[in-house]
Amino acid sequence: MNNLVYVLEDFGQIDIHLKEILDRKGISRNKLCNMMGTNYDLITRYYHNKVTRVDLEILAKMCFVLDCNIGDVLVYSLKK
Repeated sequence: MNNLVYVLEDFGQIDIHLKEILDRKGISRNKLCNMMGTNYDLITRYYHNKVTRVDLEILAKMCFVLDCNIGDVLVYSLKK
């Protein structure tokens, strides 16, 4: 068995790139709310990358209506 110990202080982060996608596609948050059938406050939290717990159903709807992949919305990066 491998006895490696990982220090998880610098494990990186996941960012939500909804703002960039909406800007690129010319879609407002209000229009996205209507397309998804959800409320503005929820989309605003995703838009400003202020979500602490992601909702997989919301992400699936978002990817469907924006015609994108989950990797376009959620981006993992190491902190440097």
